[in-house]
Amino acid sequence: MAVHLSTPIHKLTRVGKVTSERLAKLGIQNVKDLLEHYPSRFEDYSEKLSLNQLAEHQIGSVFGVIKSIETKKTPRKKMQITECYLDDSKGTIKIIWFNQPYIAQTLREGDMISVAGKIEQDFNGFVIKNPNYEKALADEDFLHTSRLVPIYPATAGITQKQIRFLMHQALEAVDEFKDFLPGKIKEKARLSDKNTAIKKVHLPASSKEYLDSARRLKFEELFLIQLITEQSRKKLRAQNAPKIEFKEQATKNLVNSLPFKLTDDQRKQSWQILKDMQKKEPMNRLLQGEVGSGKTVVAAIAALNAAESGFQTALMAPTEILAFQHYETITNIFPDRPIALLTSKYARASTNPNASRAIIKKEISDGKIDIIIGTHAIIQKDINFNKLGLVIIDEQHRFGVEQRKALKCKNAPLGRLSLASTPHFLSMTATPIPRSLALTLYSDLDISSIRQMPFGRKPIQTKVVEEKNRPKAYEFIKQKISQGRQIFVICPLIEESDALGIKSATEEFEKLKKAVFSSISIGLLHGRMKHNEKERVMSEFKNNNISILVSTAVVEVGIDVPNASIMIIEGADRFGLAQLHQFRGRVGRSSEQSYCFLFTDSQNAQTKNRMQSFVNARDGFEIAELDLQLRGPGQIYGTAQSGRFEDLKIARLTDAGLISETKKYAQDLLDNDPNLGAHAQIKFEIEKRAQELHFE
Repeated sequence: MAVHLSTPIHKLTRVGKVTSERLAKLGIQNVKDLLEHYPSRFEDYSEKLSLNQLAEHQIGSVFGVIKSIETKKTPRKKMQITECYLDDSKGTIKIIWFNQPYIAQTLREGDMISVAGKIEQDFNGFVIKNPNYEKALADEDFLHTSRLVPIYPATAGITQKQIRFLMHQALEAVDEFKDFLPGKIKEKARLSDKNTAIKKVHLPASSKEYLDSARRLKFEELFLIQLITEQSRKKLRAQNAPKIEFKEQATKNLVNSLPFKLTDDQRKQSWQILKDMQKKEPMNRLLQGEVGSGKTVVAAIAALNAAESGFQTALMAPTEILAFQHYETITNIFPDRPIALLTSKYARASTNPNASRAIIKKEISDGKIDIIIGTHAIIQKDINFNKLGLVIIDEQHRFGVEQRKALKCKNAPLGRLSLASTPHFLSMTATPIPRSLALTLYSDLDISSIRQMPFGRKPIQTKVVEEKNRPKAYEFIKQKISQGRQIFVICPLIEESDALGIKSATEEFEKLKKAVFSSISIGLLHGRMKHNEKERVMSEFKNNNISILVSTAVVEVGIDVPNASIMIIEGADRFGLAQLHQFRGRVGRSSEQSYCFLFTDSQNAQTKNRMQSFVNARDGFEIAELDLQLRGPGQIYGTAQSGRFEDLKIARLTDAGLISETKKYAQDLLDNDPNLGAHAQIKFEIEKRAQELHFE
């Protein structure tokens, strides 16, 4: 059967229904998907080992004839051991496979095989345990031994041997890939042809051959993303935005009314945003800063200038809790200004406490509300803005294309989109974006950073607490509670069915209430609680009627209680560093010394090192870089927000040099051919890729 890129995966040899379903979990539906499923690493078994010249710890391959093979059961552990003696005419070595009895049915005495692994030594001499193996003739090419052997991302029920076997079949179709990189770029960047690169990235003859091939494929992947983001930036700049003038006196009055002094970073970034809003092209800026660094005040200054110029501001948050928190903060900053809160459950207006949801909607459409705060509920069809000039998004690095279009439509007179102005966009995040992400997936955003913390804040003391020291930690907590302080306890998701971590939070709540802090008031908060109950618990904690709040991870953002000075994170190893930093930022919001205790029962050395790196990290910017290296961007930012992080097939966001290089090539190409009229295939590829990445 001829194999093509479009050939369904189940058409390949030895792929039945079960295997096909398992491969689908890896995103492999056809031969093209399989060929783009690149190795994550290699085992180097290229050294040919001679059995009369072995040394312990050598890694390589032995080619020989099976002298004997049998499977035995050990009496105590009931383990099945397959023992094989292999002869290469210069010596004999014992091969052992554990709990793989089928091997004795597959291999027979007299078979010529190649085995690959690590040479070990026991009391009987040299041995190789659980090696790769394959039957072979002396002149046959090897797939699983005697070479650089690729190791692929896999899933339960799929072996490396299966993937390599299928990949060997799929390579028949490799020449069908279209190489759309311009010849001049390939020559200047010293890149091979695409089909050659794909062949050699799967079956390289040397490390250099693999690295050169991987670089070629990474270049193409990053080059496409750079073209998409550059085009997105140019497209946005071609749109019209409301020109919002800087209102100097009103801004000074606001700043002077605050009960604290702005940091230099807050002043600098506020001024940059205000300058952007005076332009006729839409602002598209990301404000990143530490948890508690004062991003909301910067956003309030921008909203004030919009209101003073006659424009409305929409502030959108990902959760109701965070939206409610913003509403309280903004109404405190602007006690006399009309502000509304709209979520699926909340409907409030600051200047009209008795207003119904219908009245609030009408006041928004009549232009009587200056600042509208809420979740995605504020872009529903029945919400119409009068003169929307600024959109602020909190904790979402990129505002969705469909939501952006929906907001633009709401600004269109009589529904005529062509007459609509595009609001200025300001995104905010407390999870700083690593530099490599800023240069690729977010290069169409202008980025502002707040690194300074408000005056008087003390660094949060962070410690990993071993299980044996848990009683000491509890005594310390009791002491702090007696001094009037409050405590957060964050619980992890403990099983897949416990989607919101409710089970672990409920169990921890019961344990602390009955066995540890029986005389102390404890509250429980999770996403499945009824709205009124959730609000009651939050209110009691803020008013210090509850000393300890046990919460799931899903509701940690937006609870601002300056009196809380200790953050306990149970199962800390289950969270990424960036998320741990988010939790830690819930305390340390006053002049009191605050603490973060990480509880984990993991004895894994890698886990311990990761926890210690979090303890040692200076700020969220350093943590973001660490988390990117350790976990990858999809785990940091969540695929639900954009879906683009997990789509990188071979490039890594740690490829800083290549990221900068592809950005320059993308800019040069668009400068010479803005509409890609002379590069039809590239235009087709980036349109397809832009849809996958959810770019506008």
